[in-house]
Amino acid sequence: MARTRPSMQDLIRDRRRRGFVGRSAERAAFRQNLDLPPEDERHRFLFHVHGNAGVGKTFLVRELEQLARARGALTAYVDDGVGSLPETMAAISERFARQGHRFKDLDRLLATHRERSHEAESAAAAAQTSELQPSAPSAASLTAARASLVGLGLVPGVGAFAGAVDPAQLAHGADRLRAGIGARLRSQEDARLVLSPERVLTPVLLDELAGVATEAPWLVLIFDTYERTAPLLDGWLHEVMTTDRHGALPANVVVVTAGQRPLDTARWGGLADFVADVPLAPFTAAETRGLLADRGVVAEPVVEEVLRLTGGLPVLVSTLAESRPGAPDDIGDPSATAVERFLKWEQDPVRRAAALACALPRRLDADVFRAAVDCPETEADALFGWLRGLPFVTDRGHRIQYHDVVRAPMLRLQRLRSPRGWAGRHTRLAETFEGWRTEAEAGLDTAEVWADGGWRELRLAESYHRLCANARTALPLVLRDFVEACDSVGGGVFAERWARVLAEAGEDTDTELVRTWGRDLLAALADGGVPAALGLLLNRTGFEERWQARARVVRGRALRHAGAYERALAEFDRAIALDPELAQAYRGRAFSHGGLGDHEAGVADLDRADALAPDHPATVTVRGEYHRILGHYDAALEDLDRGIALNPSHHFAWASRGAVRQLQGRPDEALADLNHALELKPEYPWALIRRARVWRAFGEHGRQLADLDEAVRLYPDGIWGLCERGDALRAAGRPAQALADYDRALALDDTYASAYASRGVCRGALGRPEEALADLDRALALQPDYPWALRQRAELHLERDSHDRALADLDRARALRPDEAPILVCRVRALLGLGRFEEARADLDRAIELSSDTERARLAPLGERIAAGNTDERRS
Repeated sequence: MARTRPSMQDLIRDRRRRGFVGRSAERAAFRQNLDLPPEDERHRFLFHVHGNAGVGKTFLVRELEQLARARGALTAYVDDGVGSLPETMAAISERFARQGHRFKDLDRLLATHRERSHEAESAAAAAQTSELQPSAPSAASLTAARASLVGLGLVPGVGAFAGAVDPAQLAHGADRLRAGIGARLRSQEDARLVLSPERVLTPVLLDELAGVATEAPWLVLIFDTYERTAPLLDGWLHEVMTTDRHGALPANVVVVTAGQRPLDTARWGGLADFVADVPLAPFTAAETRGLLADRGVVAEPVVEEVLRLTGGLPVLVSTLAESRPGAPDDIGDPSATAVERFLKWEQDPVRRAAALACALPRRLDADVFRAAVDCPETEADALFGWLRGLPFVTDRGHRIQYHDVVRAPMLRLQRLRSPRGWAGRHTRLAETFEGWRTEAEAGLDTAEVWADGGWRELRLAESYHRLCANARTALPLVLRDFVEACDSVGGGVFAERWARVLAEAGEDTDTELVRTWGRDLLAALADGGVPAALGLLLNRTGFEERWQARARVVRGRALRHAGAYERALAEFDRAIALDPELAQAYRGRAFSHGGLGDHEAGVADLDRADALAPDHPATVTVRGEYHRILGHYDAALEDLDRGIALNPSHHFAWASRGAVRQLQGRPDEALADLNHALELKPEYPWALIRRARVWRAFGEHGRQLADLDEAVRLYPDGIWGLCERGDALRAAGRPAQALADYDRALALDDTYASAYASRGVCRGALGRPEEALADLDRALALQPDYPWALRQRAELHLERDSHDRALADLDRARALRPDEAPILVCRVRALLGLGRFEEARADLDRAIELSSDTERARLAPLGERIAAGNTDERRS
C-alpha cells in the first residue's frame, strides 16, 4: 500500500508549530544528526547552544526537543529550577515518566536521599551552633569538598548557584556534616547517599536509561540555562559521558546544553569531534521579518521600527510582535524607551502598572505580587495569571521571573521617570519583606535564624530593596549582614549571595559604590574565600570599632577553621584591641592557641571569656578539656561538671569528663560518662577510642577491639584510631594485623611520631630489630621528648647488650617522667648490665614504692639479683 504523504497544510502547520520561526540551519543540523547512527564518525553526542541573554536559546532547544520527539525519541528537559544533582536526576526521571517510562529504582533511591538529607541538614545546622571545631580538615574532607560538596543539595537555595567557595572551609563543613550524620543517619550506606549522592545515584540513573534505550531510537537530555547550572552539572556530565566511573551511558543518548557562555575548553576542548558547537546571534532581518509576519505584523514601516528598536533580539521581537501593531503610530514616538514598546499596546492602565511594578522584585510569587501591585484583592488572582502569561516572564511554578533583557529597561524607566516614586515603592517592598522576616525569626536565636533558608531569602530580598530605595543608608547595614553571612552555616556560600545582592542592586540603581562593593567582594570570595573578603571589607569600611571587632572575630574564626592558627591569632588580637570586652574574641583566640598546642594560653583566654560572659557552655567545656590535656584533672572536672550542668545534651563534655576519670584511675565512672556520650551521639569516634581504653583497663579486650573497629569504620582516616587499634591488636598477639594499621596511619601522615614508635615495637615483636630501631629513631627525631619511645628503644638496646645506649635513653625518659615505674624498672636492668648495683637498688626501691602489690611480686627477682651481685643477668 502506498505511503500517505503529508499535505501542504500539514507541512505548514508543522513548520509553524508553537510559533517557531528562524534558526533553520541549527534545526537542520540537529535533524541530520538524528539521521546518523552513533557509530558514524559524523555523529555528535553533545550539542551546545550558547549566546547572550534573550537571543532565543530556550526557544531553540524546545524546538529541538519537538524535532527529536517527531523522530520517536524520548526526551527530558531540565533548567535552573534544579539546585543539586539529585534534583537534576529527579527531573529527568519525572520527564521520562510523563512519556510512559518510570524509573522506579531511581525514584525510590531519590526519596530515601531526600529524607536522609533533611535529617543530615538538621544535624549539620545543630553542629554549627557549637564553636567546637576540629583543628584541621581531614584529607578525606578536603577531597570531598573540592569534588562535590556544593552538589549535595543540603544547602537550600544554593545548588547550582554556589559559585566559588574556599575549599578548606568546605572541608570543615564536610567534617561538621560527617559529625552531624553520625548523630542522625542509620547506616554507612545512608551516609554515602548524603555525602556523595552522585556516586550512589548516577549508576542507577544510567541503568534506568539503558533499560529504556532499547525502546526508542534516541534518548535526548536537554539542560537549559546552563550558565547557571554548569557549576553543578558540567563536571558530572563530562564524567558520565567520557568515563566509565559510574557505568555505561547508552550510545543513542544525545545531550543538548544551552547557556550564555561557550563550553569550558579546559574540560571539553579535547572532544571537538564529538561536540556540535551552536553559537546563536540575534535574528537576522529576514528571521525577524518572518516572526513578525507569523504574528500578522507585515506593514513595512512597523517592521522597520521593530527592527530598529530590538536589534533582532528575539525576546524583544517576540514581545513587540505579540501586540500586533498595525501602523507606525501604534508603536509611538521613536525616542521613547524600549519599555514603552513592551507595554504600548496594552491599554489597560492597571495591567500596565502591574507589569512595571512587578519588575521591581527580583523574583515573584503570589504574595510578593500582592505587595508590589496596588489592586483590589478580587482582581489580584486574574491579574497575576495575566502577568504569568507575558512572553518575557519565566514561570517556574511557584516563582516567576522577568527576563533580564526586559526587566533592566523597566527598572531604568521607573527610576529615571520618578526617583521619589522609585524609592517609595522599594521602601514599601523592603518593609513587607521585613515583616515576613520578623515573623520567620520569632523564637529563634541568632545561629538558628541564619541557618534557616527561608529567613535568609527574606533578608536578602529586604536588603536588595533597601539598597534600591536608599543605597547610602542601606549599604552599611548590608555590609554588616555580609559579616554575619560569613559566620553562618554555609560560610562563603551565603556570603557570595549577599555580595551578589550588592552587585545586582548597584547595577539596577546605577550606583557605582554599591556595584563596586558587590563586584569586589565576589572577586575576593572567589580568590581567597571568607578571609580575603573580610580583609577587603575591613580595609575599606569605616565601621565603628565594635563592628570592626566583630568582623575580626569572624575572619579569625574562618582562618582557624582553615588551620591558619597564627593568622587567626593576629585577627583575634586586633579584635581584642578594638573591643577588650568581647568575650567571643577571647574564646576564638583560646581555640587558636589550642590548635597550636599552647593550651596554657588557651586556658588564660578562656578564663577571661568566662569572666566577661559567664556560663557559656563552649567556654567552660573547652577549658575543661584543655585542663585535661595539661594534666590538671581536678580543674578539668570542675569545668566539665559545670559544662554538663549548663548543657546536659552536649556529648563532648560527657566524653571529656569520661577521659579525665579514666586518667584518674576511676574506670567505673569513666565508663558511665563515655556510655552517656555515646548515647547522645552513637557514632562518635573520639568517645569510642576513650571507652576502648577503659575496656582495656577492665581486661575486656574483645569489647576494646569492638569499639576501636567501630571508630575506624566511622573515621577511616583517623590516625589516632588506627594507632590505638594497632596497639590493641599487638597486645592481643596479632602483630601482623597491627602492623597493617600502623602502615595505614603513616601513609596518611608520615610525621606522626606515635605511629612510628608503635610500629617499631611491633616490628621488634616480629623479629625485625633493624627496622624496629629505625622506626623508633624516626619517632624520636620527630618528638625528642617522648618517654615511651625512649623506653622502647632502650628495650631494643638491652636485647643487643647495648647497656650504655639503653641507659642514655632511660636517663632522658626518667628526666621527663621521674615517677613512672616501667621506666625505672627498665633502668634497673640497664644498671645491672653495667654492674652499677647501688643505683639499681635505688631505682628498684622507688619502682616498688610506685607499684601495686601484684607488680611488686613481679619485681622480686630483680631484688634478688641485685643482692646476689649477678652482673650477667640482662633480662627480667
